Order: sequence, then structure tokens, then C-alpha cells
Amino acid sequence: MPDLSRELAAGGIVAGVDEVGRGPWAGPVLAAAVVLDIAHLPAGLAAAIDDSKMLSRVRRERIFAALPAFACIGVGQASVEEIDRLNILQAALLAMQRAVAALTICPDLVLVDGNRAPVLPCPAQPVVGGDALCLSIAAASIVAKVTRDRLMADLAVRYPGYGWERNAGYGTAEHRAVLARLGPTPEHRRSFRPVRELCGG
Repeated sequence: MPDLSRELAAGGIVAGVDEVGRGPWAGPVLAAAVVLDIAHLPAGLAAAIDDSKMLSRVRRERIFAALPAFACIGVGQASVEEIDRLNILQAALLAMQRAVAALTICPDLVLVDGNRAPVLPCPAQPVVGGDALCLSIAAASIVAKVTRDRLMADLAVRYPGYGWERNAGYGTAEHRAVLARLGPTPEHRRSFRPVRELCGG
């Protein structure tokens, strides 16, 4: 379970950052930055926070709803056009930069899930497997996941048939079949090989 050991050891204002959406065939890549109010964070909420992949949708939604009262949260994204132009890694780093910039307080340190950290105006430290180790990164993973899932559900209304409200743009069998039949939307990542191949590119 993630804990606050790294945040407490660092001292000062520490933000956790995580992204979601590197793998999907459609939609933006999205990142969240979270600075937890450690002094007032309820023990029950702290105990509930975990890597978003380990939580059910219902539990993620509950934590997401509770977090704003005990955290400063920033969200950033990079568009499909930016993903296709920059590549998915650089777009993910850009989304992280935007998430940190969206915070209303300036962190002294940013802990970033993974082995790469974006260039930021403050020190940043990558933490491999950080969403399972650092509570602030785990909280960011929940915010990023819930926010992107909701965004993809909204896009599913605009572009029906691809099942994005269920698959969040990932390359499921359903998504593959509909993409082959209907072709791509403006939200499809044409730089991704499966999308190019299915669309005759």
C-alpha cells in the first residue's frame, strides 16, 4: 500500500504526479498533480487511497469526490494532435507539466510515477512504481483515471459506436471492429500503428 514516507522525508510542499492514457488508440493523454493536506487528511481516506488500477470504479469515484477537501489538485492533458506530432512519451510529459502548472500552490518537490520526469520549475523525482508506493502519486492516479474516463464517456456521445464509455479508447475487440467498419474519428491517434493499419495507412 502507498504511504507518505517519501513526502514526509522530503518536507515542504510535495506534489505527486501520474498520467493515464498512453496506450489507448483514441483520446488525449491526461495527467494529474496532487498535493495532499497531510495535516488534515482523514485516516480513513488515506487508507482508502491506492493505485487506481487496484480499485474498483465505485471506490475510485468515492475517493475522487472526497479528495478536493483535503488536497490541491491540478489536471493537464495533451491532445491527439500533440500526441501525433510529438509522440506519446513527449505528450505525456507535456500533460504532466500542464498538471503541475494548474496547481494553485507551487510545490517544493514533485514525485512523478515512472522512470522519467518532465522539466519543471521545481525539483522533480521519478519514482518507479510510484502509484503503489507514494500516497500523493496514488491520489494523482485516481484523479487522472476518473477524469479521463469521464472525458472519454463525453466523447463517446459525440462519436457513438466505438464503445469509449466502456473501453476508454483502448484497442479492445469492440473498438477494433468498429474502427475497421466506420473508420477513424478526429480523436483517433493516427500515429499509432494499429489505427494506421486498420484505416489503410
